[in-house]
Amino acid sequence: MHSPLPLYSPEQLRMLETRGIEACDGDAFALMARAGQAAWRCVLKHWPHAQRIVVACGSGNNGGDGYVLATHAQASGRDVRVLRIGPPATPLATRACADYLAAGGVLVEALGDADLIVDALFGIGLSRAPEAAVAALIESINAHPAPVLALDLPSGIDARCGAAPGAAIVADRCLQFIARHRSLRTGMALDHAGELELASLDLPATAFDGIAPAACAYRVDALQGLFPLRPRDSHKGRNGHVLCIGGEAGSGGAVMLAVDAALHCGAGLASAATRTAHVPALLARRPEAMAHAVEGVEALAGLLARADVLAIGPGLGQGAWGRALFDAVLACDKPRVFDADALNLLAQSPQRLRTRDVITPHPGEAARLLGIATADVQSDRFAVAQALCERFGATVVLKGAGSIVASPGGAPAVICAGNPGMAVGGMGDLLTGCIAALLAQGFPPRDAAVAGALLHACAGDAVARDDGERGLLPSDLLPWMRRLANPVRR
Repeated sequence: MHSPLPLYSPEQLRMLETRGIEACDGDAFALMARAGQAAWRCVLKHWPHAQRIVVACGSGNNGGDGYVLATHAQASGRDVRVLRIGPPATPLATRACADYLAAGGVLVEALGDADLIVDALFGIGLSRAPEAAVAALIESINAHPAPVLALDLPSGIDARCGAAPGAAIVADRCLQFIARHRSLRTGMALDHAGELELASLDLPATAFDGIAPAACAYRVDALQGLFPLRPRDSHKGRNGHVLCIGGEAGSGGAVMLAVDAALHCGAGLASAATRTAHVPALLARRPEAMAHAVEGVEALAGLLARADVLAIGPGLGQGAWGRALFDAVLACDKPRVFDADALNLLAQSPQRLRTRDVITPHPGEAARLLGIATADVQSDRFAVAQALCERFGATVVLKGAGSIVASPGGAPAVICAGNPGMAVGGMGDLLTGCIAALLAQGFPPRDAAVAGALLHACAGDAVARDDGERGLLPSDLLPWMRRLANPVRR
């Protein structure tokens, strides 16, 4: 069983760096020397045959780390060159540069031929678009055929939120120093960071005292610990009854997928409230589901009373029928999962939900809920997830690459799984049914959201491993969702 990985903000990382210097008896250069040496070890591990190495150094301490690495490469007999964007501007970088030059190091003004390029331009020190000259260098590095190692953070990525406000390095690997960056786990940063690696620089565990992680990363290895074994005397009533509400004319497949997911993820009972025309197809597809023709609110009342958890939105539409059902669910005192058109209706009539509710917006839906542009959502996904949580009072799953789960009173969780093949209609319907099923089985809202989002993403990865990403269908995930939700009984 593996625990989630702790993630930290830039402010926390600077605090940890200060404590790291204290652990080095106040010698800041000793900590820089550790960083540069760790970077050199990373080069030897992943690119042992690289002979021509170009280190792009900035004027700050990230550049200083690069100079230390270059000095080690020089001592090993490699053809190492430093391309800098300006002279060192800090005492530590000045000392590191002087050591490099004293060892016979070479400064150049162009990349030239290289087997490896090291990005030591900015690290976490940049929160705006790079200036034109630096942007041009970044673009030339990205266009170069050599692999790129980024030190601490790909230059051009905003360490606060993972956005790229301008040109940004596209690295093959990113070596983080001291602790893992929150910003590298979601959104734009995922296309820039490459493989992630951590060099702790031998900080003592006490350096982290009093610094709670800014977020936690959940990977596939955490999955087993999220799904407890069922008691031997389990029965369907104990595992809850999910009612999925949706399926306006022409959108019956969405609610079918939600019901299917609820059953595959362990709900004891799953019902659908949908248009009459969809009932035969749903029963033919999934005879285990209870399909109910609902043409008005009157037919819904009894179903709401019998259910333990409500999932509303898949294929709901925003017409009179969908709005009437939505209003009925809003008035119902049951745990609820809101998705798709239920979120669009909520955006039209914003109101506080309950702490046991879950909303699952994609970036476009999140933008409508907050009255902002979709680009604003993607520019700071952590802030948006938190804003949604505060505005609506519910647990939030902000979907997308590196989905974020935010809940009242807790640190956000980042789902480090999933793939581009999952960007297809119907995937969100599966997630809705999955989270609803876990709520019905007694999972607290945050746990249901985290476990459901991770299960859904890992199932998508399993399918992609077998058959590729392109052409992946939501229904392909169902067998894997069931398989991964079942821990091994020992």
